[in-house]
Amino acid sequence: MSSLADRNNDPVVVIGLGRFGSALALELARRGTEVLALDNDPRHVQRLAGEITHIATADATDMATLRQLGVPDFYRAVVAIGSDIEASILTASLLVELEIDHIWAKAVSKQHGRILDRIGVHHVVFPEHDMGERVAHLVSGRMLDYMQVDENFALVKTLPPKDYVGVPLGRSNLRRKHGVTIVAVKSPGEEFTYATAETELRYGDVVIVSGPTDRVERFAELP
Repeated sequence: MSSLADRNNDPVVVIGLGRFGSALALELARRGTEVLALDNDPRHVQRLAGEITHIATADATDMATLRQLGVPDFYRAVVAIGSDIEASILTASLLVELEIDHIWAKAVSKQHGRILDRIGVHHVVFPEHDMGERVAHLVSGRMLDYMQVDENFALVKTLPPKDYVGVPLGRSNLRRKHGVTIVAVKSPGEEFTYATAETELRYGDVVIVSGPTDRVERFAELP
């Protein structure tokens, strides 16, 4: 298995094949990324055996097992274990010890995330929290989509406020008035295109707006 890392650029080890890990492994495989998927539950492995080429039932909390499967040869790894926090932390710590260049790990609580961060995990993700936050933004307002880019910066897909329809963006003073930037526009029946100073918004357009989270939220609520 150690030769697997040599046959493709930056293959990925995905450890834990619950809902999050399975979806991640399948999407990576769909995109053409070489994936080694591991889980200690043979039922999870059997469920995905026909869809992921390199998959095995294995105890990822055992260093000898990880070495035997060639995990040290990989550049990227994801710990997608959520139900067993102890196993998540131990697995992540072994990957850190193996000096994997980029380690992602799923956290189910802020405390869990802090521990993962302290032991050296490079990227801690909170899939349930992040999805809940995203849906809350969509449910509570006029946004069509929402993505938190950083702690205080977001991208929002929304409809243009009526006061900015028919006005070239270069003369709209959007950034001065609202602290946001329209970065892309999609007209009905067309694809998204970059917004320029000459772009004039029309009714029915969809826009991508970037800026500080509170400002893009307020902008998206303009009638």
